[in-house]
Amino acid sequence: MVFGIITLLVAILSLLGGLVELKRKNFFGVGFAAISVLLFGWFSIRTLISIIFMGGGGTV
Repeated sequence: MVFGIITLLVAILSLLGGLVELKRKNFFGVGFAAISVLLFGWFSIRTLISIIFMGGGGTV
């Protein structure tokens, strides 16, 4: 559960960083932020779905 929450926070912070870099017109930073949002967002959503539907706390 902690991993899902941490990766969700990283995804949200990456989204905010991407918006700041978009305002500065730093498209290289926007690209890295977009990749981070996609990657960490995917990990967080899949982790939370796994915990909710399959139960958490054990090894699979």
